[in-house]
Amino acid sequence: MTERDHQIFASELRRLRTSAGFETGKEFAAHIGWVASKVSRIENARTVPADADLDVWLPAVGADEETEARLRGALVDLRLARDRWKQQLRRGHSERQHVEAVAERDATFIASVELFLIPGLVQTPGYARLVFEMAAEMHDTPTDTDEAVRERIRRQDVLYDPSKRIEILIGESALRYPICDVPMLRVQIDRLLNLVGLAHVRLGIVPLDSKLPTITMHGYTVHDDTVLVEVNHTEITVTEPTDVALYVGITEKLWEIAVEGDEARDLLQRVLRAL
Repeated sequence: MTERDHQIFASELRRLRTSAGFETGKEFAAHIGWVASKVSRIENARTVPADADLDVWLPAVGADEETEARLRGALVDLRLARDRWKQQLRRGHSERQHVEAVAERDATFIASVELFLIPGLVQTPGYARLVFEMAAEMHDTPTDTDEAVRERIRRQDVLYDPSKRIEILIGESALRYPICDVPMLRVQIDRLLNLVGLAHVRLGIVPLDSKLPTITMHGYTVHDDTVLVEVNHTEITVTEPTDVALYVGITEKLWEIAVEGDEARDLLQRVLRAL
């Protein structure tokens, strides 16, 4: 969907509000318990509303079932268009890294699960640089690698925040099918070895020879009650409680077969020796 589609969507919400007898956004905001600026941002297409926002808005204006279904479908399309990597990375990766840093700063629980890539929170500068260069090439977006790497490394301060609970779950496949050369992979594995046993951080490796108790088709990150799912063309933000619970359940099952502590050190050392 385009910016024009967003404007049409916002205008429809405004029309429903006025048709319901709320002449001003301020009046409507007071009725539903919001600040007036939030109504203004939504009606002027400055922000894409969340599903929970429509849960409040549509009943308040008496929207019928057909209208509600149409608007909810349009909202899904708007969100997918907004979250496409081509759109998110239109000015490079550093801005996106800053957004992630804010989300991580605000979260009390973070769980990152990746089977084929080292998660950003534990990447070395060299590994991160390669990831950003490959992503920029894949999506044909601007390259701001130096600043993006600096932002990603700054994000890792969260690993040492005692107020956080952090889980990092990595597939051994990320080490056995590396995206980098051997010297860079050695440095990356050394980084992981140094993180094993770090206070407030639970680091686990899913061995290649383990029978999987569940499946996941992609990596994802949990921030409290929100899940961020990265696929090749877009990012999906999951907030529906039953869907979030699905990802939490997958994570718990993968932890059942993951190795931690000394076992994780042994596995990482075996990979180093194999190199």
